[in-house]
Amino acid sequence: MLLASLWWLEHNTSQPPSQIQLAEHADTDPMMTSQVIRKLAARGLLDRHPDPTDSRARQLRLTPLGAAVLTRALADVETTDENYFAALRSRRDAFLADLATLNSANSDRAALADDAITTPLSRPS
Repeated sequence: MLLASLWWLEHNTSQPPSQIQLAEHADTDPMMTSQVIRKLAARGLLDRHPDPTDSRARQLRLTPLGAAVLTRALADVETTDENYFAALRSRRDAFLADLATLNSANSDRAALADDAITTPLSRPS
């Protein structure tokens, strides 16, 4: 997931992404992201370079090997997805649309619940 997120950020932002930007984009814990990034770098899947504008930050780039691994992984995900949903046949698109509707409805409810939790109660005078 981090390699795919890094690829997306590299292709959709003007500057090489930082570790923090990657963690935010992937919605992962920054400490865990840092540990995984170190392991991915040790395997030659990405490069970490100091950020020229912030000495504490590291900029990230996929290596050619990382891009190749990501391409193979995404092909495997697509094949698995096709096989899993094959039983739906012609109803697949309608099923996915229904899932999107459920996700949207539940995301709206979650946002309302978050607002209710973070909004202080007013006390009667």
